[in-house]
Order: sequence, then C-alpha cells, then structure tokens
Amino acid sequence: MKMNRTFMAAVCFLANTAYAQTAPVVALPFVTHAAFFSKEMALPAILDPQVFVTDESEPAGRRWQGKEHVRGVRNSHEDDAAGTAIYNAKGAPLGMTLGQWLHAGGTVTLTPHNDGHEEVTMALHGLKPGGHYSVFENHFDQQPIGFTPVDGAGTANSFVADSNGAAVVKLTSPEQMTHQNAVLVVYHSDGTPHGSERGAIGETAHHQLIARVP
Repeated sequence: MKMNRTFMAAVCFLANTAYAQTAPVVALPFVTHAAFFSKEMALPAILDPQVFVTDESEPAGRRWQGKEHVRGVRNSHEDDAAGTAIYNAKGAPLGMTLGQWLHAGGTVTLTPHNDGHEEVTMALHGLKPGGHYSVFENHFDQQPIGFTPVDGAGTANSFVADSNGAAVVKLTSPEQMTHQNAVLVVYHSDGTPHGSERGAIGETAHHQLIARVP
C-alpha cells in the first residue's frame, strides 16, 4: 500500500511538472479592437465598429456587427482627425476624442497554474480617466463568437481607470486560454459595470483593446 501511494505521488508530481513545462508564461501586447476587427474583416483601412463620429450626410441604418445607429453619425475611420469627438450609436457623446480612444494600450501576461487556472495580469494606459471597464474572454471557436468574463463569474472583472487613465488589473481565469481565445477590454460609457454581460454593444459597451492568444 505504501509503495502504491509513493508511486501515485510520483506520477502526480511528474504530470504537474510536465503540465507546467508545456504551459509557459505568455506576455502579449494589446492592440486596438478597431485594428484587430479591420484586419480580421480584411478591410482596406481601419474602421471602428463600436464608436461613431458625426456626419450629417449619413442616414440611420444598420452597419458593422449588425449595429443600428441614428441618422447623422457613422463609424469612425482611421483617417478621421484625432481631435474628432466620438459618440455612441445613439448619438450620445462619449467624452473623448478619436485620438484619445485609439491611444489606449498595454500588455497582458498569462501565467498558468498547475490546477488548470490561469492568472491574467494587465497593465493598461491611455484609458479614459475615471472610466469604467470590464475584461472579457473571446471564444472564437463558438458561432457566433462567445464572450465570458475573464474571472468566470463576472464579479471581479470590472475596474475603474485612475486619474491618469492607467490601471493594473489581476484576475484568475478558471481555465487556461488558447489560440481560440483573446483578452478583451470593454469600455462602459454608461459608467456601470455589467457583470457577466458586456452591455449594449455600441451604446453602453465598446470594445477598446484586445490581445489574441497565440
């Protein structure tokens, strides 16, 4: 019996060691969601599907990602002036310029644990000072693409940027991410976290930064 216990302990130790060796720490840069989306869609120029600029010639309609917008606003483009004010799909101001919105950036570090969980550490800058944000995980292997809070429950995945627009966020994901996943930073223009849900996309919730796992 003692030999069996010793044998099983050795097997568990070797399995955990092998698991750790095959799941290294990964550090990734965030890119703007606008750039990521435009590349995925093979667009000739960068377009943001979730923030808008004024354009009196634009009729109301349904555009990218199936989002309806009111008359007089359109999706922002990379060649719009950096000082251009941005709005949501209903024409409400977001209190930022396009340049400020696209200036955000940062890194995310994924540190696997032997129990199958993963520590997700983000260092962010260029966010809206005092802005409310949440962190979600994309599931590209689902159709349509699925989104779940990085912490699994939606109870710890929200944060507020400091007065300089910076934030350091640490979360524990219940599962380790693969290339079928990405870490997504969502801005809440209504100043309210939405827990396990992102909120109304293009209205109160706006994808700002994303890092896909290699």
